[in-house]
Amino acid sequence: MSGRNGWWRVAELPTTEAGVERLFSYFIAAVRLGTIAQMIPALPIGVATAPDGVTYLACWAAAACAAVTVSAVTLVRRRPLGAAAAAADFALACVLLVLGPLVLAPGERLGTWHSFQPGYVLSVIITASGVRSRTVWVGGVLGTIGCYLVYLSGEIEGDMISTAIGNVLTFVLYGLVAHVFFGYMLRIAHDADASRARAAELARREEERRAQVMMHNGVALMRLLTEPGTGAARSRLIDQAEVELRRMRSYLRGRAPDADAAAAPSAAGANPSVALAAMIKQVCDRFADLNVDALLDLGADLKLRTADAEALERALESLLLNVRMHAQADGVVVHLDQGSNGNWTLTLRDDGVGFDPASVIAGVGLREVVMGELQQRGLAVEIESAVDEGTTVTISSGLEPAAVRADRDASSGTA
Repeated sequence: MSGRNGWWRVAELPTTEAGVERLFSYFIAAVRLGTIAQMIPALPIGVATAPDGVTYLACWAAAACAAVTVSAVTLVRRRPLGAAAAAADFALACVLLVLGPLVLAPGERLGTWHSFQPGYVLSVIITASGVRSRTVWVGGVLGTIGCYLVYLSGEIEGDMISTAIGNVLTFVLYGLVAHVFFGYMLRIAHDADASRARAAELARREEERRAQVMMHNGVALMRLLTEPGTGAARSRLIDQAEVELRRMRSYLRGRAPDADAAAAPSAAGANPSVALAAMIKQVCDRFADLNVDALLDLGADLKLRTADAEALERALESLLLNVRMHAQADGVVVHLDQGSNGNWTLTLRDDGVGFDPASVIAGVGLREVVMGELQQRGLAVEIESAVDEGTTVTISSGLEPAAVRADRDASSGTA
């Protein structure tokens, strides 16, 4: 909907609870004004044949004014009447029915539009179906049926009995159908609103998680840069900080972290994959101060999709940052192994202080950057640690090895 210019564009109404109520306000106005339009041609005859033309005209005018007022109010409110207004609307309908025998000529209470009261009452029952108070709606319908019997008193005989019963059933069935239909449409819209709110919340949480993943390593590096250290150590940290800075910029520009890296090989028509061993070696070189021993020969031929390799690179950096900040390790061993069926395993082992997994809650680094991101890409992650016995993290390809998936995607021309 485009503001006030789209006020009457029903096709553009939002599929929300407010949109359904606005649509029902159009329906109410159409039914009430349509009823008045049907009453107008019979007005002169009704005034001419009524025992008291002035009283008849007053009743007719009250019905017309009520119909116009209800239509205007619902259109302005963009929703059905409230409980109090609906109760007043029902009350007027009942009064008009009770006064009917006084303003209509004998034998003319059924079958003509100059006896407008039954048709007007039906429009009230149908349009009051949008009221939220079930008590008001049920009470109003029963009250109008009772007053309709008063309206017919002395006139029901012969063939008129079936007509009177049919009218009563019409009041009940039309009102019930309208009430059920509106209630069901409102429930669908309510569920749609709830689903949209849930989807928005999940999107917000996912974006928050992505931000945590992207910012975690950079924040850890900034923390290390604030601590005193030698010039050589700070130089290595600055090099790593530049890598994280590029990732953060890509994220803040709304691009995937690996978009820039993937664009070049894809544009050139090359295999959109990364040599796993070379990538791991580059990461280990950034942490030379940790005395990392990289044993990668057994996986020298492995290749991963660019996106998988980028996630694995961030995870490996996060693990080595944890070693640097917490492990107090003398050395780290990184081992890459490839199985005969294309599966591979990457193991990172440090000889640091370790921790008790049962009593330590995993932080953002382990929970999201390592386990969350890699598991989403079909990679298995296992962490084993014990106090004073170091930590071992094992990352392995899942049921569909990432290396096999890279070859398949390359052969199909997908990135």
